[in-house]
Amino acid sequence: MTAPDQVGAPFRGVIPALVTPFRDNGDVCATGLASLTRRMLQAGCTGTVWPGSLGEGQTLSFDERVEGWRTIAGASEGHGNAFATISAASTRDAVRQVEAAERIGMRGCMILPPYVHKGPWHEYRAHFEAMLSAAPLPMMLYNNPPAYIVDVSAEQTFALAEAHANLVAVKDSTGDARKLTALIAGSSGRTRGVGALVGLDDCAVEGARMGCCGWIAGLANALPEESVRLFNLARSHDPRDVAACDALYRWFLPLLRLDTVPDFVQLIKLVMSETRTGDERVRAPRKPVEGTERARALTIIRTALAT
Repeated sequence: MTAPDQVGAPFRGVIPALVTPFRDNGDVCATGLASLTRRMLQAGCTGTVWPGSLGEGQTLSFDERVEGWRTIAGASEGHGNAFATISAASTRDAVRQVEAAERIGMRGCMILPPYVHKGPWHEYRAHFEAMLSAAPLPMMLYNNPPAYIVDVSAEQTFALAEAHANLVAVKDSTGDARKLTALIAGSSGRTRGVGALVGLDDCAVEGARMGCCGWIAGLANALPEESVRLFNLARSHDPRDVAACDALYRWFLPLLRLDTVPDFVQLIKLVMSETRTGDERVRAPRKPVEGTERARALTIIRTALAT
């Protein structure tokens, strides 16, 4: 049976889902991506994962993904884990991405359902199994039904893990605490545990206190030290740590909620611009937020940074 402190490994601790830095001409900025990776690991994050929805992965070509993975793997060497997000509309393309990630030397993959496809579970299951079989890398299933239609149950997850030993973790972005308890409780009695990781920033503390082994974080791109401290405090039962966590969470929560709205990519990049850790460049059709939404976000961000 997997030891409790190893469940989900190597997907443990705070793992930022990296944004994608762009140049003025719209190309991916490899220098910025490497710098961002190093800054996350220096702050105490255990690894990084790229390019998910926060990394605007849907807008990136296969070649851009490969080059970005090489960049992250090089910047992470000896300091933390570099994970590849695998997302494609077709199973064939998803398998190709997994094979590329293995060749590059990524330490694991976060696997997504096929984009825009709405079908029965056996089709999704075959898609996941193709990725799990494409390489022996540790893999984390990403469950986000509001974004990707399918809602993978704990029972379906455990069935996949029984058949594929390299499925070791789940990133849950449902916002439903019962999903996390089903994963955590159901995993505890199994020979190979499946780690549960929080996928929504404003559930990080609740997830950690429930027993999640990690947090796939968004605001960590701008505030990595605060994110690591928050998650570590939330996992402690020491009364002093509980009090410190609650105080930090009260400060952080308005910012963390920026990760849970439709324009979360632009808003997190706006926080990075305000903290001078990045800029607001996004790839079309996205555009930086404007008008009332921008004014409201800036009020939240600047109030937090001032205090």
